[in-house]
Amino acid sequence: MKIKGVIFDFNGTLFWDTDLHNKAWDTFLERYNFKLSDEEKNKKIHGKNNKDILNAIFPNQLSKKDINILSEEKEKIYQELCLQTNMQLAPGAVDLFYYLKGKNIPFVIATASEIDNVNFYFDHLKLAPFFKRSEIIYNNGMMKSKPDPEIFNKAMNLMGLSGEETLIFEDSISGIKSAENAKVAKIIIVNSNNDDYSNWDYQQIKNFSEVDKELFN
Repeated sequence: MKIKGVIFDFNGTLFWDTDLHNKAWDTFLERYNFKLSDEEKNKKIHGKNNKDILNAIFPNQLSKKDINILSEEKEKIYQELCLQTNMQLAPGAVDLFYYLKGKNIPFVIATASEIDNVNFYFDHLKLAPFFKRSEIIYNNGMMKSKPDPEIFNKAMNLMGLSGEETLIFEDSISGIKSAENAKVAKIIIVNSNNDDYSNWDYQQIKNFSEVDKELFN
């Protein structure tokens, strides 16, 4: 099996920020008298779009304006937390980017983040040498949440590849299911948060240097 293209999820995969998102959601939800355990966040939040998250949390149907306001509020909390840390990409990621570029293997980011966060990442992480901002697959407000495969299908279309030629790196439960629904050749789990992936037998890594380069030869 030769992999001809790679899709990276971003949050928790290329940028290990799960704890920051959890803290941001805790702060945000506390303002509205809600509380979720980390296990509930794994099931209801991670990998999903803010629209679906907010509609699942709040008991009353939210308008598009409500969703935009609440989403912006939560992401502002998150970005402030990010700036208090030494923001950097996951271990081994940059070396893998250089390797893929050297082999002329296309690779893209497919993220449930919205455009404000995408711009934030380009401003504070060194993405520009490897990714075009205009080619990031992100939540545009109309994208179906994972585990629907839409986001990964769009990424494969961008690369001009089929699932049988594609490798996806993921960390969230909904993201792994989305990758399965996209019927890709290989899924590698990035275990950035010491989560339980016992339901799957996919390879798990904590450093992108662990990726077998023979996949691309």
